[in-house]
Amino acid sequence: MSAPARVLVVDDSPTMRGLITAVLNSDPEVNVVGQAGDALEARAAIKQLNPDVVTLDIEMPNMNGLEFLEKIMRLRPMPVIMVSAMTHQGANATLAALEIGAFDCVGKPSPGDSRPFMDLAEKVKAAARSGHRRSAAAPSPAVTPATEYRVGRKVVAIGSSTGGVEALITVLQKFPQNCPPTVITQHMPSTFTKSFAERLNRICAPVVQEATDGARLEIGKIYLAPGGDRHLQVANPSAPCCRLVERDPVNGHRPSVDVLFDSVADLAGRNAVGVILTGMGRDGAAGLLKMRNAGARTVGQNEKTCVVYGMPRVAHEIGAVEQQLPLGSIGEEVLKLTAARKEGTE
Repeated sequence: MSAPARVLVVDDSPTMRGLITAVLNSDPEVNVVGQAGDALEARAAIKQLNPDVVTLDIEMPNMNGLEFLEKIMRLRPMPVIMVSAMTHQGANATLAALEIGAFDCVGKPSPGDSRPFMDLAEKVKAAARSGHRRSAAAPSPAVTPATEYRVGRKVVAIGSSTGGVEALITVLQKFPQNCPPTVITQHMPSTFTKSFAERLNRICAPVVQEATDGARLEIGKIYLAPGGDRHLQVANPSAPCCRLVERDPVNGHRPSVDVLFDSVADLAGRNAVGVILTGMGRDGAAGLLKMRNAGARTVGQNEKTCVVYGMPRVAHEIGAVEQQLPLGSIGEEVLKLTAARKEGTE
């Protein structure tokens, strides 16, 4: 058994520090080695304790979490999991942190309610295993393909989890304004998905929106599954649209990538392209295999460029992935696979 992941907990609230510490220490593979109440204490603790992972509050005295994260990523890159208040403002700050280089994020619960932290230990262990070391970098502007894109009759389905914010930005910024209809399930708390869709819409050429029940799948639009209590599916072959369905979690997730991929396989068959990006666990692997068996083209992110090579690894191992590619090549490949032939649309 490998040594437990060593964690520093940074939060200005003693109650929250205690809650996070209790949740993490309940896992034998995690060891909280220290706590800090602000950025100054955290800086000293990092130097003294050299933790594997830091959990970092966004709102703190002396220096807020985003400013401190930028310093960490510039001076001493290491895996950082952001802990954010579950508000729209907190969601925007957390998404900014993910772009700066945070490993992942969790919503901050109310005292006495640790449910939002149920997967925190798993995120910490994945972060410790990842050797995650990224430098701060602003997202690049939207990129229009060098050659004219001739839109075909394909549907694109993308699934992602840990590390998916940065991965989706990289892929979707390669999409032109007339991209194929694209549906996405990214594991993310409900308070974050609307802000993430809005951010993608600002920096990408197509229209990006949080999916709504009954929304028609249209060329030039990208639909992001809302977090919360429903799964995103596609339905209605004569007029394809989004459906938000109430079902139990699948693979521990709601929305689930498998649920989305299953529905795309049924609706579109060979007229679909499936993409599975970075994330821990196996959600999406079985659904991607169903898509491939139905004739869809499938792409998986390769190990080297994944923050966590979990979902793509399982998909590759079970034969669901037709080709594995580095993250920077996936957007262009999707466009190739969905482009209409010169003599007519597919």
